[in-house]
Amino acid sequence: MSIIGIVLGVIAIGLFFWLKNDQKIINANFSEIVEEMHNTHQGMKAIMNDFNNYQVETDRKITQLEKNLEYQNNKFNKRIDKNEKELPLIIQKIVGHIEFAQTKINRK
Repeated sequence: MSIIGIVLGVIAIGLFFWLKNDQKIINANFSEIVEEMHNTHQGMKAIMNDFNNYQVETDRKITQLEKNLEYQNNKFNKRIDKNEKELPLIIQKIVGHIEFAQTKINRK
């Protein structure tokens, strides 16, 4: 019986040292994992900041393009309105020249 007790005691001590060594390996891996997670978190923050800056820059560009488009549209509309107002006068001048020419042709 004492031999069985000694064998079980040696097995228990061996198992204790084996588990302690295994725990050191697990703790070392865990610290590496925590460090990797920290680095990943910093990388994600950097990507998030870049994306936010991209969104802000894109919104500014869109706003500027909308302003430019509105300006060009107003400028074009003013030109169209001006041409619509002047069109009857231009037609009247052209028709007047044609009528004047017709009277010269009919006299000959």
